[in-house]
Amino acid sequence: MRLDKFLKVSRLIKRRTVANEACDAGRVMVNGKTAKASVNVKPGDVIEIGFGTRSVKVEVLNVTETVRKEEARDLFKYL
Repeated sequence: MRLDKFLKVSRLIKRRTVANEACDAGRVMVNGKTAKASVNVKPGDVIEIGFGTRSVKVEVLNVTETVRKEEARDLFKYL
């Protein structure tokens, strides 16, 4: 699954366009490397997102095309 779509489906970022812009600005890293929005994400990958002064680091547990709001937190775990 594309990185920008995963960020939206997992609700780490609210909209896909915002996720795409964050990737273009270089604020999203996958496994320690700056990632474009088109990077494929798979279980086991570590994603780090810079939100202003703080950053969020998560590990991908599952990749699903669609998920309900309550189950979105099961797609990743905070590190």
